[in-house]
Amino acid sequence: MIVKRLTVVVLACLMLSACGGVDPDSPQGQRKAIFKQMLKTSEDLGGMLRGRIPFDGPRFTAGATQLDALSHEPWKHFSQVKESDQTNATDDVWQKQARFQALARQLEAATGELVVVSQVQPYKVSNLMPAVKKVEDTCSACHKEFRNH
Repeated sequence: MIVKRLTVVVLACLMLSACGGVDPDSPQGQRKAIFKQMLKTSEDLGGMLRGRIPFDGPRFTAGATQLDALSHEPWKHFSQVKESDQTNATDDVWQKQARFQALARQLEAATGELVVVSQVQPYKVSNLMPAVKKVEDTCSACHKEFRNH
């Protein structure tokens, strides 16, 4: 009897956890995955510069290169029309496309600058930190305008 009840509860929980999820193959799912990768990569870079993670120059450069590549990806997964209400993006993404795209290009430029700076040796936090800060500030500016928190 207890086993049957436990099985019913577990199955109910599994079914509920599947509800409301985002299809990973949808445009929203794809951009969400890219943004998560970008966040992880930028957190690692910032962590190295702020002492939370041991600094590793080649790893930092590889991370900067990865972040730059990722920064060009999510924008192609924003359709011209909002596809779902289950998104962290505000309606302004679709209503103010020119501004949204301008901020996307700013991020791409900032990550490109980070790649260039990350290749200068010897590695110096004083050289790298402003470039990382610019990337972080660019992300933050877009989030303030275009993301529901």
